[in-house]
Amino acid sequence: MTKDRDQGSGVRDQEEQIKQLLREALPPLGADAEPDHDLWPAMLLRMDQQSSHGAASIPWFDWALAGGLVAFAAIAPRTIPVILYYL
Repeated sequence: MTKDRDQGSGVRDQEEQIKQLLREALPPLGADAEPDHDLWPAMLLRMDQQSSHGAASIPWFDWALAGGLVAFAAIAPRTIPVILYYL
């Protein structure tokens, strides 16, 4: 009987240790769950930087595929309706 009680208290001690470690590791959530500053201006700046690259941001492989499609359409003009259908 004493053995069962010792095992039960050992489990409770471990649970308390785990609870304490979790409390220390995770910050408390409450009224201050908001970020310290507004993230939207940084997001707008990042979007502006990405959109300012224009055609330079398109990978070379896409340009090669578009050039191959134009060349194929110039060689075989009857395929233009088929190509337009699948676009």
